[in-house]
Amino acid sequence: MSEAQTAPRKILITSALPYANGPIHLGHLVEYIQTDIWSRFQKMRGHECTYVCADDAHGTPIMLRAQAEGITPEALIAKSSEEHQADFAGFNVKFDHYHSTNSPENKTFAEYIYNELNAKGYISRKTITQAYDPEKEMFLPDRFVKGTCPKCNSEDQYGDNCEVCGATYSPTDLIDPKSAVSGATPIEKETDHLFFELGQFEDMLKEWTRAGHLQSQIANKLDEWLESGLRGWDISRDAPYFGFEIPGEKDKFFYVWLDAPIGYMSSFKAYCDKTGLDFDEYWKSGSTTELYHFIGKDIINFHALFWPAMLSGAGFRTPNAVFAHGFLTVDGQKMSKSRGTFIMAKTYLEHLNPEYLRYYYAAKLSGRIDDIDLNLEDFAQRVNSDLVGKVVNIASRCAGFVVKKFDGKLATSWSNDANELYQSFTAKSEEIADLYEQREYGHAMREIMTLADKANEYIAETAPWVLAKEEGKETELLESVSVGINLFRALMSYLAPVIPETADKARAFLNLESWEWNAIQKPLMGHEITKFKALLTRLEMPQIEKMIEASAESLANTSSAPDGKKDDKKPKSNKQQKQETAQVSNELEPIAEQITIDDFVKIDLRIAKIVNAEAVPEAKKLLKLTLDIGLEQRQVFAGIKSAYEPEDLIGKLTVMVANLAPRKMRFGLSEGMVLAAGPGGSDLYILSPDEGAIPGQRVK
Repeated sequence: MSEAQTAPRKILITSALPYANGPIHLGHLVEYIQTDIWSRFQKMRGHECTYVCADDAHGTPIMLRAQAEGITPEALIAKSSEEHQADFAGFNVKFDHYHSTNSPENKTFAEYIYNELNAKGYISRKTITQAYDPEKEMFLPDRFVKGTCPKCNSEDQYGDNCEVCGATYSPTDLIDPKSAVSGATPIEKETDHLFFELGQFEDMLKEWTRAGHLQSQIANKLDEWLESGLRGWDISRDAPYFGFEIPGEKDKFFYVWLDAPIGYMSSFKAYCDKTGLDFDEYWKSGSTTELYHFIGKDIINFHALFWPAMLSGAGFRTPNAVFAHGFLTVDGQKMSKSRGTFIMAKTYLEHLNPEYLRYYYAAKLSGRIDDIDLNLEDFAQRVNSDLVGKVVNIASRCAGFVVKKFDGKLATSWSNDANELYQSFTAKSEEIADLYEQREYGHAMREIMTLADKANEYIAETAPWVLAKEEGKETELLESVSVGINLFRALMSYLAPVIPETADKARAFLNLESWEWNAIQKPLMGHEITKFKALLTRLEMPQIEKMIEASAESLANTSSAPDGKKDDKKPKSNKQQKQETAQVSNELEPIAEQITIDDFVKIDLRIAKIVNAEAVPEAKKLLKLTLDIGLEQRQVFAGIKSAYEPEDLIGKLTVMVANLAPRKMRFGLSEGMVLAAGPGGSDLYILSPDEGAIPGQRVK
């Protein structure tokens, strides 16, 4: 959607609700910082944008943890809410309203939606066989049963879905299941449950998921689920359970994932009651206001299938878009308690400025669902180079001259060259705005830093420190530093959604009332600024090292799950540890056994043009490529599905091993191999020759 529009928009945005069973960590903050940047940007553009969130406060884990701590679930979730909101505030994540799913509003909406779905025939009752803990005498939620995935044989997987292969199943399908509560082997016991018949919304969902509401990678994944058929979704849980009782039922409670997304509605309703906004204007069917959800890719099925179906069935509008993001790694590896890289928000705030992380995340984020890596050395270098060295440096080099020599007053006019330079900065306004709109923050940061380089080049060329020492150069000096201050103002305006606290300090220095996106179109002429004070200091590696040490120490002294997920996890199995070690060391594998030049010359490497690419539905990692190698075309199956969309590959040149013996696979015959490099996952890159290479040419 282009931002080159004049009419203010009415926008409601949400982030996924953090679970009230643990503190916020840096992995969580990817989402909330991403959403907050978008919210602040929309408000700077003059739109009526509301950002709401809430704690996800129901479920068995809450009940069990409260019992373990000897407090009520209500006391536990109140404590978690206070801690969560403090963490978010520390990172300058500014919600318009923060609520709880354990609220009167949420109970009202959950019951209303259920009753509407039930009245329309979308709810069914079935007798099921469910895992039951004979020691604790309780039915076990899916995620409180652990075992080996029946599809890929990965160990230590939850009872509802496999985090390795993505398969969904019933806990009774697990191999060697165990109760996560007591460790006992569950028995099977019959119970009546209520189901939301998702299959009745198959046509609606096929249309909705392909109507531009989702990223293409997500829509492609959902196609696989939709093609295999949608099953009824179990929305009830047996007592004991902490949540809302289902109307008309005894000892039956709403499954936490039913009322969790309804928390978006209830939080907004509480905000409407406080401010006078019209709830129906945003949630009624056919609404022209805008609704967006920011979520992690691991919960896409709830938000892109169950949630729009529930809303549609109950007579509410569906979201304009669901924006999914990837996971966070630290130094190329999964966050680790033992290495101290499983960093809590609170621990970070005790050591480092939150603006550093906000900027670094922004520099890494895109509109895709790729995972991002917090490389700690690159983190320090990028913050120091970009924010301190390029942006803040402009103001610090110019402000002193303005205050000391010109009583804080900027020039009233500039030369044509200076005007042209400033206009080149403001001319980027819509391009940068569109990048923010599309959540292409990394691209936006690159554009902004390119402008910062131009600003520093201007300061270096005009050299105000030299002009200040020369007789009769006051006019040139005033123009140099006045233009420099205005260029700094433009840069800070573009960066304000990302580093709001620093931007507020810059606003005070510039003596401005607010940041408005289009205000920079008019430069500050004859404007009075205040004395400059340091906005940011350099980030030093010893500070980061102390944070890592503190993280390792604090996590060593706690046994509760720090990640705020639905369950506490068991220690990883030896098999999983070996798998992770293999992934971690992928980029640092030892050199393989030596070969001779005679071995090497046997390999026939050819330039190949990808004339077609398509996903292999039955395979998690494979794409089927049709390669033109000049004299013929070859079919090759390549394990690059996690890194590329098929349509993005068509027309590209790559390199293939042309004389590799054909390999028969269950999907077909693979007649060669394309070459790729990288640690794996989304960080995998096919070798691409320069333009001008001809399909069929031999690579020498």
